[in-house]
Amino acid sequence: MTTDNTGTSVLDIEIGALQGGSADLSQYAGKAVLVVNVASKCGLTPQYAGLERLHARYADQGFTVLGVPCNQFLGQEPGSSEEIAEFCSATYGVTFPMTEKVEVNGEARHGLYERLVDTADAEGHSGDIRWNFEKFLIGRDGSVVGRFSPQTEPEAAELVSAVEKAIG
Repeated sequence: MTTDNTGTSVLDIEIGALQGGSADLSQYAGKAVLVVNVASKCGLTPQYAGLERLHARYADQGFTVLGVPCNQFLGQEPGSSEEIAEFCSATYGVTFPMTEKVEVNGEARHGLYERLVDTADAEGHSGDIRWNFEKFLIGRDGSVVGRFSPQTEPEAAELVSAVEKAIG
């Protein structure tokens, strides 16, 4: 497993599941994971459909999407855990795992995003999350292998190519 300068891997991060229990990343060791901060009331919310198709397309090859609800961008994820789960399931047929709602920026930034934000995307952006649906691809070894802007559609050629390379 690849580790950062703290000696821990992204896969060592502990995080709760949306509806209780653990969604710790250690369960994804040996898989590629697309971590996406999500919101139910955003102009980009229709990306849930593409994320679900991507998840379904590659799940049997050792890949998963991991949705991370966040309410830091104009209050676009105000719901409770139950409301978020119901919305995602009923509206977009989401079957991929979801974590508890967390903060991705600022002093209360979750440890997962502390590890992710130093990765730059293709345009060279690193640091704070810019908006809902920013995407990070974690390789099978736990290393962060890609970052994609919120506007990058889940089924965009560059994202699909990166997923296919990661599950290789």
